[in-house]
Amino acid sequence: MTAPAPPASVDATLELLTSRGYLAERSLATVVFLALRMGRPLFLEGEAGVGKTEIAKVLSAALGRRLIRLQCYEGLDIASAVYEWNSSAQMIAIRLAEAAGDTDRDQLSSDIFSERFLIKRPLLQALEPDTAGAPVLLIDELDRADEAFEAYLLEVLSDFQVTIPEFGTIKAPAPPIVIVTSNRTREIHDALKRRCLYHWVDYPNAERELAIVKSRVPGISAKLSQQVVNFVQALREQDFYKSPGVAETLDWATALTELDARALTAEVVGDTLGALLKYQDDIARMQGDTVQKLVKDAISER
Repeated sequence: MTAPAPPASVDATLELLTSRGYLAERSLATVVFLALRMGRPLFLEGEAGVGKTEIAKVLSAALGRRLIRLQCYEGLDIASAVYEWNSSAQMIAIRLAEAAGDTDRDQLSSDIFSERFLIKRPLLQALEPDTAGAPVLLIDELDRADEAFEAYLLEVLSDFQVTIPEFGTIKAPAPPIVIVTSNRTREIHDALKRRCLYHWVDYPNAERELAIVKSRVPGISAKLSQQVVNFVQALREQDFYKSPGVAETLDWATALTELDARALTAEVVGDTLGALLKYQDDIARMQGDTVQKLVKDAISER
């Protein structure tokens, strides 16, 4: 089956994202379209839970491409992200060659550093040809990785190739669709940003967040969905350690529907705050008069 062609316009990109339940602003659809059209990596920055990772998932599903995800973390190295040699299999091959009397060291070296002993990790997998088209490579939360690994990515994102000293250079026949995300726990170096198109993914406004809730939480009433959005929008204006993202809004709305809630009350909010806020200090602040006022405002606001 032939994979769908990339969208031919910004409007088509907007429709493609919407068809998969991702209600994007036009500015985001524009930069996604340009990244696809220009073959450039897309660097998405923003608070956790605003939908950066979901972009890669939506593109993978909508375009029929394989999704390859590299989850970044402190200490991530080449062996985990790019490749490593299967040393156990190599040792067996060496012993078998010795037992057979094969003493040609150059030939043996060539054999054990061939592709059959190469363990391909996400970055190398993303450079392989695919009948469905170049895959979607998600480099998620790059800000959690060390700067040394970030520097290594420059070759990958510049030329879509990886150099393996014992093997040679592997270059992608077609550039993968690359989505890089960051929660901005640290600044990403300008050298990497220059290789990407950039977009800051912000919290949605009330109108768009309401549309997202109605789209992603089946069965929620119009009244409750409006109150949920009013409450979350007001919550983001408070001085919390971590304001709730769209992901938390959807979790909370789903939790409320599972409890058959018909409207917000201070009691139901207090019982379900763990779906919305993820730090005890933030939850502790939502007690007494604070939660009463926010609930009252959310119910009364139209």
